[in-house]
Amino acid sequence: MSAALVLVAVVSGVCLLVWFLQTARVRRLVNLIPGPPTVPVLGNAHQMTNGPEWYKQVMEWGQEFRKVGIFKLWLVTTPVVGVTAAETAEVLLNSSKHIDKAVEYQFLHVWLGTGLLTSTGDKWRSRRKMLTPTFHFRILHDFLDVFNQQSSTLVAKLQRHVDQGPFDVFQDIALCALDIICETAMGKHVSAQTTDSEYVRAVYKMCGLVENRMRYPWYWNKTMYDTFGPGREHDRCLNILHDFTVKVIKDRMNHFDARRAEAMLGDVNSNQSAGCDDDSVTKRKVRLAFLDMLLYMSDNGRVLSLEDIQEEVDTFMFEGHDTTAAAMNWCTYLIGADSKVQNRVQEELDRVFGNMDRMPSMDDLKELRYLECCIKEALRLYPSVPYFGRTTTEETQIGGFTVPKGVTAVIFTAAIHRDARWFPDPERFDPDRFLPENAAKRHPYAYIPFSAGLRNCIGQKFALLEEKAVLSSIFRHFRVTPCQTREDLLPVGELILRPQKGIKIELTAR
Repeated sequence: MSAALVLVAVVSGVCLLVWFLQTARVRRLVNLIPGPPTVPVLGNAHQMTNGPEWYKQVMEWGQEFRKVGIFKLWLVTTPVVGVTAAETAEVLLNSSKHIDKAVEYQFLHVWLGTGLLTSTGDKWRSRRKMLTPTFHFRILHDFLDVFNQQSSTLVAKLQRHVDQGPFDVFQDIALCALDIICETAMGKHVSAQTTDSEYVRAVYKMCGLVENRMRYPWYWNKTMYDTFGPGREHDRCLNILHDFTVKVIKDRMNHFDARRAEAMLGDVNSNQSAGCDDDSVTKRKVRLAFLDMLLYMSDNGRVLSLEDIQEEVDTFMFEGHDTTAAAMNWCTYLIGADSKVQNRVQEELDRVFGNMDRMPSMDDLKELRYLECCIKEALRLYPSVPYFGRTTTEETQIGGFTVPKGVTAVIFTAAIHRDARWFPDPERFDPDRFLPENAAKRHPYAYIPFSAGLRNCIGQKFALLEEKAVLSSIFRHFRVTPCQTREDLLPVGELILRPQKGIKIELTAR
């Protein structure tokens, strides 16, 4: 037994020595980058806390290292580089080389596969080119009915709270967003706003589980995660999510009409080729979901398999639900908290809609320019994705420092958005920052709520239209009075930025 222990110790020592020698240059280069103090063995892993403390820590690092625009962390033996300024973010986001997502995104693979969010290289380029037409403005036009119908359901639910005192509106808005993405992505009515759903609960649970696993290196090993972490709960949620989407896809395949999808995409392609504007195409009577267009593009499985379609549908569900839900909640709070801003929003709504109780048209939404400024300013203060990661595909210079190949670089969106050089008095909610004459003066990478460059969010037009439709419905019907200070909200920086204590408001009828 003692001989075996000695052998294990020797082998372990040799492996450690080999690692130490092989990574000497990487460690030397990374350690030249400024960063918070480390502790032995753990590095900075002990600072990967939960809840609002983690987000507060990130914002403090953003402030501390903003001038240099870069800092380093050690998660045990894994180096991570943080990016906190527009200039240093541009190096990565404006590159055609550094487009690989960080290795930590591998923990999304079991759920999302390697769809548009998580894929790299040729697969990502092919999928991006294939899927771009499905987000054409003309196709988004057809989703307006969904936005309006689900907004009406939300307004009906909120009516019950008028003059009834404070309540948490976060979940009401989130379920509205979930109903919208289920219908537009899958063509499936889940009635999340009016009924309890196992699928809905699994979506929420899964997001938190993945985020926590990304932050804790000791959970990266599947056996460790299952034995000492919530691995079984993770797998239970995963089975619910996949069973649901597979069933929806198979049901849709049985009723799929390729001619309708061909007509829709044909309209878009011919419209682009002819150089016509979006409104020159006659509105179709049949609305298709993104899933229908994927089925059409699949060419009976020759281009996209069932698994390929599933990973893109799951990706749409993940990216298109929590992000817009959080954005609409933050914006509702911020508009309600500033009476002058709320007055301007409602004056604009009255000017566009008058006394008519009708659903907004696409032309109406285009006219809501000040509301759009409010949405953009809310995304500046509380970006739905507070940080995201890339892997350096070659050695590169960032902020005057050499970052080795293969290092995870985390772009801290929320910190970049608070740079006083581009946003004076950065904590103040000021929608006028996004008036055209003011926005034109800023660094192009100072505002990146939808990322930027080649891997910017393909669904950002979809998101902005949805948010304008839902928020316009809320503020046309109600006067919003928040019941919390900004300090009370306690942002939690998981995969999506949420308020720990919800959004508590009071409503009065207009």
